[in-house]
Amino acid sequence: MNLYAAVLALIVTALLVVSLSQVRKTRTKADYLVAGRSLPWFVLVFTLLSSWIGSGSLFAGAENAFRNGFAALWQPAGGWAGLLIIYFIAPRARKFAQFTIPDLLETRYTVWARVLGATAILFAFTAITAYQFKGGGDILHIIFPVLDTVARETFGLAAGNEHALGMVIIACFVVVFTSLAGMASVAYMDVVIGGLTTVAALLSVPFLLAKVGGMSGFRAALPPQYFQPFGNFGDAGFVRAMELLVPTMLLLLGNQSIYQKFFSAKSERDARLSVVGWLAGTLLLEVLIVTIAVLGAAFFLHTPGVKAREIIPYTARNAMPPLLGAILLGAIFAKVISTANNYLFSPSTNLVNDVYLRFINPKASDRTVLRVSRVVIALLGLFALFQGTVSESILAMSLYAYTVYSAAITPVVLAAFFWRRATAAGAVTCILAGTVITIVWNLQQLAAQAHRATFIPAGWLERDAIFPALVVSVASLVLVSFLTPRPTYEKWAPFTGATSGS
Repeated sequence: MNLYAAVLALIVTALLVVSLSQVRKTRTKADYLVAGRSLPWFVLVFTLLSSWIGSGSLFAGAENAFRNGFAALWQPAGGWAGLLIIYFIAPRARKFAQFTIPDLLETRYTVWARVLGATAILFAFTAITAYQFKGGGDILHIIFPVLDTVARETFGLAAGNEHALGMVIIACFVVVFTSLAGMASVAYMDVVIGGLTTVAALLSVPFLLAKVGGMSGFRAALPPQYFQPFGNFGDAGFVRAMELLVPTMLLLLGNQSIYQKFFSAKSERDARLSVVGWLAGTLLLEVLIVTIAVLGAAFFLHTPGVKAREIIPYTARNAMPPLLGAILLGAIFAKVISTANNYLFSPSTNLVNDVYLRFINPKASDRTVLRVSRVVIALLGLFALFQGTVSESILAMSLYAYTVYSAAITPVVLAAFFWRRATAAGAVTCILAGTVITIVWNLQQLAAQAHRATFIPAGWLERDAIFPALVVSVASLVLVSFLTPRPTYEKWAPFTGATSGS
């Protein structure tokens, strides 16, 4: 067994031990879905970091950095901006103390908001899970090139599809880890993974910088635009930057996986403290990840066969000492598993809590809920695996998923906490508009790429869906809310911190 395989095996064993240690503590619905509402702030910090930083940063962000340099930081900057607002929402979310975002949507609006919200979350989060599988398959392909041969000779996969075998292996890991103990399993695994990733990134940057010849060698190895605010974005630099920043910010502000962590906190104080640590950790890790990717471009920008999305694992394998490279590869692998766990667990919670328990079997026992949850996780894992075969670009997949969520869910979640006048009809219209426009826009882009006729002008399809979808969804929320009767005090009071009579 080579060093890379040994490190990977050690990490997988450690994650399995952590997951198994939580299984015996998982007996009730609350234990499984929100870790018994027992997570202290320092555990929340790591699980929030691990759920937020995954393939979207390590592959999509790295793909962006390989092509555009430090302009790729516009994407994580959306998360930093969102965290400043989340600081004020976190304690309110913990006080609300439910299980899912659709719980919140039904309480504040209507049952139809719950159903539509759960549907939008399912499409967005399984897409995010799908590109975690794709990223994990890339890592296995780099560590174990023999997998490509096995994929071709044993399973008959054509050239270009060999990574599918790695995706299947990653999917199996994720389904097992996620189903074992639910939120507790996910959260305590994230503590191990977050620490490993931080150490690996901190060690990698100074080594790569020294190897490339310091800052002077770094700048000399790349075109000057790699160090400019808008990189290679061209004439539409600021617009392109906002197309990266806005969906990332809005995904974070309405992200069910994040709110589920706040629902799992021991107290409102723990929820708020966790945001401070999360902001500090996100600033550090995202800057380190982009820096590693740009340093990788300095070494391999013109190397034939290097895929932009694979630049960080490729750099770990080919530009670093074996032990340090193995640790970085292992950390990336663990982060992919962690993020996939979070985004697979979240929609499964929706289907169990917001469909099965709400409409099919409201009196289900805790034992039944646990069994159904594990079956749903496996089925959604298969659906995510299928989606992973549709798109080659992880960056494109991430922006699609972020936009579905940003346009459909985030406006109604923020309105629940900050706008008393928002009505149920406005919320339902907003969710429908954001979801439909994003999906149709994406299908039209795929049609244009295949040189088929489109009813949306070709020039418009060169832009991402975020702004048209967001404008229409927010306008729908505001207009329909003003045209319908204002909600009762009981609907908005639990979310605004209002006291009786206010």
